[in-house]
Amino acid sequence: MTTPNTTLRAVRMGLLLSQDDMARRIREAGARAGEPNGASKRLVQRWESGASTNPRPVYARALEAVTGLPIEALGFEVAVRVSDDGRGGHDLSSSATSSSANTSPAPVTGPGNYSGIWLSRYEYFSSGRENTFTGLHHVVLLQHGNRLTVRSLPGSSDSPLTMELSVDGNVITGTWKEQTSGDSYYQGAVYHGAVQLLVEPTGRRMTGKWVGFGKEFDVNTGPWELVFKGASTNKAALEVYNQKPE
Repeated sequence: MTTPNTTLRAVRMGLLLSQDDMARRIREAGARAGEPNGASKRLVQRWESGASTNPRPVYARALEAVTGLPIEALGFEVAVRVSDDGRGGHDLSSSATSSSANTSPAPVTGPGNYSGIWLSRYEYFSSGRENTFTGLHHVVLLQHGNRLTVRSLPGSSDSPLTMELSVDGNVITGTWKEQTSGDSYYQGAVYHGAVQLLVEPTGRRMTGKWVGFGKEFDVNTGPWELVFKGASTNKAALEVYNQKPE
């Protein structure tokens, strides 16, 4: 019996891509790298259903380019990885012990595991409208080691949000990027900046501050929090939260 690759599905949905879009992005990444591939919607379906658990190297490299994540973080079985040893050579490293070589990598478990669906809430002051507004998104957060990737669900906001974060104890630091809606006051402008959050002892709430430039290219800041909603990132859970927060 196959086990669905819910991690890959969550990453794809976090990138606001359909299975067709994902296949196209993989083909484009291969072409840019000089490694053409024949990625199709059917292939993406096979990966997500668990029918195919070990993509060929040409697809693995394209997947890494599209998602910005190592192949081990995408729910696939990877026995050996080649890496730069920092001295002009390369090292071979096993991603699993011999007794677990056929086990799919999974997000970190136990205390400090933040993978799941979260509610993102931040506040910002609009100088043009002389008022404070709140940005809300349901986001998928995936943790691999001390790295967190955050992608908003497409139905939760008209302005897609992404975050790249790292964990150091109970301190989380990283960057954010938001593509505003073309129909909004900001007319599709892209904003980005930095964020630092503190994790509460329960591990179910992160609070802190963001910093970034404004419409007039001044540096602004404001509060930001992430509130845990659920650990599951399967299709049913994603459908529940793929809507605008109340």
